[in-house]
Amino acid sequence: MFETLSLFHFLRPWWLIAVPLVLLLWYLVRRRLDGPTTETAGLAPHLAEALSVGAHDHRRLHPIDAFACVGILLALASAGPTWSKLPNPLIADTAPLVVALKVTPSMEETDLAPSRLERARFKISDLIASRAGARTALVAYAGSAHRVAPLTEDADILRPLLEGLTPQAMPVDGDTASSALTLAQAVLTNAETEGAILFVLDDMDPAEAKLFETADPNGTQLIFLTALPPGQSLAQLDRIPNATVVQMTADDGDLAQLDRAIRSAYVAALGQDDRLQWHDRGRLLAIPAALLVLLWFRRGWTMRWAMVLLLLPLLGAPGQARAEGWRDWFLTPDQQGQIAMNRKEYATAGELFQDRYLSGYAKYKAGEYADAATIFAALETPEAAFAEGMARIRNREYRPAIAAFERALEQRPDWPEAKHNLALSKEILEYVETTREQSDTGEDSGIGADDVVFDNEAQRGADTTIDVAEEGAAPQTADQWISSIDTDMTKFLRSRFLIENQEAEQ
Repeated sequence: MFETLSLFHFLRPWWLIAVPLVLLLWYLVRRRLDGPTTETAGLAPHLAEALSVGAHDHRRLHPIDAFACVGILLALASAGPTWSKLPNPLIADTAPLVVALKVTPSMEETDLAPSRLERARFKISDLIASRAGARTALVAYAGSAHRVAPLTEDADILRPLLEGLTPQAMPVDGDTASSALTLAQAVLTNAETEGAILFVLDDMDPAEAKLFETADPNGTQLIFLTALPPGQSLAQLDRIPNATVVQMTADDGDLAQLDRAIRSAYVAALGQDDRLQWHDRGRLLAIPAALLVLLWFRRGWTMRWAMVLLLLPLLGAPGQARAEGWRDWFLTPDQQGQIAMNRKEYATAGELFQDRYLSGYAKYKAGEYADAATIFAALETPEAAFAEGMARIRNREYRPAIAAFERALEQRPDWPEAKHNLALSKEILEYVETTREQSDTGEDSGIGADDVVFDNEAQRGADTTIDVAEEGAAPQTADQWISSIDTDMTKFLRSRFLIENQEAEQ
């Protein structure tokens, strides 16, 4: 709320000059209406009031009052009030989030059923599900901090990894929350917008808490979800500046608080991004102004010149007979397209938008990548070139995608996202061409199972049993496959974390 108020301003403030002019006109007309008439100028005030018809009209609402309200509202609307920016249409409309989960023996306490760790997993899973389409990364920490998963929109990738996080997976015991903070900030470095870091924990070492008090969040929102029974809290978290602390609850109340905190971080991040346009909210004031205009249809309010002005738009051009023509009376094509976008009717929105960039984005969301790329290619802006490259990649047109990203970098050389996508497009193209050449020559393309190598230099071996699916057996479903992975995920994560620690020591 406070971030929104701090960002409030007018895009065209010179229109505010009309406000005192409207008030001055209203004052002059009102004064003339409320003043004495020439017929009662020589009478005493009490006699003039008794002998005058409509002596109490000054207490009634006059047309000039409604005119003043409409004029002020239209002046404010024309000034362009705004308090937020339009998000990049090719980026998720929520802040990227890094979840740092404490995985220690204390998290296995059962004062929260079934355990603190299990409850934390449930809450994280529900939070990820509620952020559909938003990117989330996962970090685990105990005596060392490890990136479990990078920023991803796919919740199915995070779920088995989250289930495999147990104290047995952590190679070192302890509490290095500050290391988890550093790692989480590094994950967010490559994000398009500033994000938030969520710590899910039951305690924090006092020495680690002091490091948080002096740490530079660098614009990142810190949020703490405490896995503690009702009535218990962590006092050391209250001393961390600009941190939001949420108590874990049995219902979804904590998730609602987390969602508000993450959205607040996203709004603040958009306000600091100079590349984005401000969202003009002036049309919100046009609605009450239009309702006040209806007062002109009251008896005694209608003016001939006003009726002429109202009829001019209707006499301008003959309208076409359309089933939804009434929408054109109240909404612009871009507004109708935005309504369709909000309803996730992307194909319809692509046809409604007159703004070519928005039309291309809608077609991109609808899966019409070829049409979207054609639209973006006609726009000579770095953002359009970047969007064209994204559409080309989705349509598996890798060479045109490379050319599009190169055009974007020509216009904006210091664009890390474009550089990353350009390198990725080149790698994909090289891989595709190499695979095609190997396929043409009959060589192994590298797709499939790795080679099986037996250590049998001494001509010794051991009997090995290999499970093979019976012929005709039904294939595993995705859930069955993930369940089979969960059983070994803890061992896999522990091995990976051990290797990371060994590499860090070298």
